[in-house]
Amino acid sequence: MSLFDKPPAVPRDAAAIILLRDPEDPKVFWIKRAKTLSFMAGYHAFPGGQRDAGDGLVPIGNEEGFDDVALRVTAIRELFEESGVLIARGVGQIGTERLASLRTELANGTVEFGEMLAREGLSLDASMLQEAPRWVTPATLPRRFDTRFYAAWLPEGQETEVLPGELESGEWLRPQEALRKWVDGDCVIVTPITAALQALADGVSDFTSRMHRVGQAARDHLERRVEMCYGIYLCALRTPTLPPATHTNCLIVGGDELVVIDPGSPYADQQALLDSVIGGFLAEGRRVREILITHLHPDHIGGVMHLSERFGIPVAAHRLTVEAIRGEVRVDRLIEDGELIELHESRTGISWRLRALWTPGHARGHLSFYEERTGILLTGDCVVGLGTVIIAPPEGNLRDYIASLERYLRLPRITALMPGHGPVVAVAREKIEEYLAHRHERERQIWQSLADGPATSAEIVARVYTELQPAMHQLAELSVLAHLAKLEDDGRVERDGLAFRRSSSLSLESRAES
Repeated sequence: MSLFDKPPAVPRDAAAIILLRDPEDPKVFWIKRAKTLSFMAGYHAFPGGQRDAGDGLVPIGNEEGFDDVALRVTAIRELFEESGVLIARGVGQIGTERLASLRTELANGTVEFGEMLAREGLSLDASMLQEAPRWVTPATLPRRFDTRFYAAWLPEGQETEVLPGELESGEWLRPQEALRKWVDGDCVIVTPITAALQALADGVSDFTSRMHRVGQAARDHLERRVEMCYGIYLCALRTPTLPPATHTNCLIVGGDELVVIDPGSPYADQQALLDSVIGGFLAEGRRVREILITHLHPDHIGGVMHLSERFGIPVAAHRLTVEAIRGEVRVDRLIEDGELIELHESRTGISWRLRALWTPGHARGHLSFYEERTGILLTGDCVVGLGTVIIAPPEGNLRDYIASLERYLRLPRITALMPGHGPVVAVAREKIEEYLAHRHERERQIWQSLADGPATSAEIVARVYTELQPAMHQLAELSVLAHLAKLEDDGRVERDGLAFRRSSSLSLESRAES
């Protein structure tokens, strides 16, 4: 198996609850995940989580006819842990202070969920949850869940309370208000949440039935063109990219007219998948105006000519990219730094304003696109959703790369990062700052590795990247060379044959400060 043939992750069982209140003026409860989490940090979601081994041991009444009783327990337990709301028979006899105490016991691990229920004389009832459709995370993502969704009304006398930790906040709002936040780029949600909110916005009385009538084929279609924000779609395509990534994100933006960014796969099956997605947009009466290229690397341009010729779509890129791929990809026009690409939707009156940003560093002609209405930043390979970015000289330049990251931070509002690889990043500024801090720390480590005398780039890798598998050392050496080129340009490092050493022109005081 090659680096490019990594099998998809196995989905883990999970459950979530769409919690409702105020039948006369329905509200739905959602939570915002903490910024510090390693998975879906900063995303909005419904309360829920992964199935625990003990969930299948908890008794639940009216289980006949259900094949998911353990996951109903998961949903109820997770709702209680995350919001303080307990859906159980007999819970009305327990005061709010006692409920809060039980929640604390559960969080501290001093009692198991089933033990707590039995001790308090409470019982679960499968019929208290209304089943909504089941969703499985797309195979393109590194962590996957097979999630059962349920709906329930807030029990009388109970209130939600989100405690600091894995969650940042919780909020009750009308479904239409939640969708407005999504349209405006004020939240990042995944397809099941969007689908539920859209169904709720049309009325809560039979929304789960209406959701079930949307068949699996239609749900699969939505997950092939994931609408991360209104009018901004992500289609992940398998490409010969570098680990830990296995796919390149092709992004599609617009309403009546669309632009397609980085159709990067050279593989026929992936090109056919994207053809199907584009064909679906055309069948809706839309038009694809242009293909935009962020940069020259093969995993970002591998499907450009196929898509261009298949649908007759012109291609645009930065002039430095055009020079590098001449003879391989036909480019019809140049994109300049600061150019504005405007796209409209007549039905809603919504517009998308993509501002082209020249952000060299990973590649000389690298472009990012900043959507000014929502604050969403399409980063190409300047920032990715998995790991960090390789800066490989001579095409890559670390000084330029740092300047590009700093340019990002000067943007007035960044709500999310839509990268060339991996999941969408909801903690946008924090991720950019993390990237900058990582580069500065790596530079410090490389400088320190030369304290005892000259060393080759390979020797520096062995000293600095102690946690890295030897198979990845060659890639790490590219980053080391990029750092050494910057340090050499700064006058802090000089070459010593095949090795590098601290510059002899630095004073002892400067060496100590460095």
